[in-house]
Amino acid sequence: MNSKLKKYLILSGLGVSLLLILALIGFFAVDEIKGGAVGDGQNKYELIIDSGEPSSSVVRELAAAGMIKSSVYFNYLMKFTRAGNKIKQGVYDINDGMSSRKILDVIISGKVKLVNFTVPEGYNNRQIGDLLVSKKLAISREEFLKVTQSQALLTKYNIPAKTLEGYLFPETYSVPLNYPLERITEMMIKRFYKKLESIPEAKDIKPADLHFRVVLASIVEREAVRKEERPMMAGVFLTRIEKNINLESCATIQYLFDKPKKRLFESDLKIVSPYNTYINGGWPPGPISNPGLPALEASFKPMQSDKLFFLLKPDGSHYFSATFKEHLEAKKKFIDVLYQ
Repeated sequence: MNSKLKKYLILSGLGVSLLLILALIGFFAVDEIKGGAVGDGQNKYELIIDSGEPSSSVVRELAAAGMIKSSVYFNYLMKFTRAGNKIKQGVYDINDGMSSRKILDVIISGKVKLVNFTVPEGYNNRQIGDLLVSKKLAISREEFLKVTQSQALLTKYNIPAKTLEGYLFPETYSVPLNYPLERITEMMIKRFYKKLESIPEAKDIKPADLHFRVVLASIVEREAVRKEERPMMAGVFLTRIEKNINLESCATIQYLFDKPKKRLFESDLKIVSPYNTYINGGWPPGPISNPGLPALEASFKPMQSDKLFFLLKPDGSHYFSATFKEHLEAKKKFIDVLYQ
């Protein structure tokens, strides 16, 4: 090898090395400028990542909360490290003293130990309390019910009631063990308002008007079996109120019992309670369950008709009637024959 070629190779090697060094310096400089910590860790944020939530949504939330300097850089970091599909659902405590790289490490590590629990549509607060006890997230039902009566939470979310009944959205949640009940409860409230955003008629609604809709939705949720019947059912209840006819909802009677009965009797319909809509006119004093989105949508978009009664048939559907005579005939046809 002649000296010129040897010298050329050495210089070429040095040039490549210099470029690599400059590239690394540039990378770390950009990493610090665009991906460094926003603050000193004083500002904290609870990041909740749902199952199947896209990484782009997570980045938007971090940016909106002021936890990262650049969403563009954070997206680049995820792409460069191939971490976009490694983000794990859960609840993470983030603070502004964490760099983008640190935050990414946290949300892909999934180090939090999660407990999953599913609140079925139509569960009341007592049932949710029992569910949390079974998952060892609450010591007792009473402990949870005390949280649902928190004046601080009621005031924070402008709920004109004595409890959070109706505002704890039924869905699947994931939380770490020993997670505070107050924060679990607030997660469910936040989910309620997030879901409410999908209903155009609920935009900018006043708290009192929303509460009325939640009461209606909670009754529809407990009465309905098939989702497609909920708008019609909501319309029936509204029509009865307009005509000054008692709601006579069996669901409001069932709310009086610790566990729902398989069948109600005449004596049950005479129980003295403000929730008994057989003996009291108007709406019950508050929601009787925590409704899901279809029931909430039905309360905002009821179906208008001349129907005043409905009856649950053995197949799970309801028979709707315009007159009491028609209702009694349906009862003989579908219900009374079962007990002969």
